[in-house]
Amino acid sequence: MSAYCDTAPGHPVHARYHAREYGFPQRDEAELFERLLLEINQAGLSWETILRKREGFRRAYGGFDVDTVAAYGETDIARLLADAGIIRNRLKVLAAIHNANVIRGLRASHGGFAQWLDAHHPRSKADWVKLFRKTFRFTGGEITGEFLMSLGYLPGAHRDDCPVMADIAAHDPPWMHG
Repeated sequence: MSAYCDTAPGHPVHARYHAREYGFPQRDEAELFERLLLEINQAGLSWETILRKREGFRRAYGGFDVDTVAAYGETDIARLLADAGIIRNRLKVLAAIHNANVIRGLRASHGGFAQWLDAHHPRSKADWVKLFRKTFRFTGGEITGEFLMSLGYLPGAHRDDCPVMADIAAHDPPWMHG
C-alpha cells in the first residue's frame, strides 16, 4: 500500500493510524475484534470514513468487548441500525455479532483469537482468505488481506523505505518469520 505511505503522514485523520497502528502486531482480543469489525465496515467505503466513525463504533459495540457483542439480540440490532455514528448495514451488524461468537469459540479451541491466528501462520493470502471465509462472516479477499496486513500477519502495510517500517520491525511482526 505504497500510496498510503505518501498520503497518510501529516493527514489529520490517517497520520496516527499509519504511524502507530497499521502493520503493528496486536494480541489483545478487543483490538483484534475492533480491527476485524472496522475492516468489514470499510467494505464499499473509504478508510477515512471508518476512522472518522471509529469512536462511534467503539461506543456502539461496547468497546469492542467480544462477550458483550456476542450477546447482542434484536433490541441491540435495532439500536445499531439506527445509530448514525456507525455504518448502518444489517449484514455488517449481523456479521459483527456472528464473528464475536466465533471469537468466543476460538478461546476454547485455541486459547483465543491471537492464538488462532498464530496457529495458522504462515499462510499465503489466498489460503488465509479461504480460512477466513470458512470461519467468519463478511470476510472476502480485500477485508481479510487488509485485516492481516494491518496486524502484521501479511507484509505490505508500508513501503520498505517508509520511516514507520523501522518501528514495525522493532515489534517483530509475524510476517517477518513467514
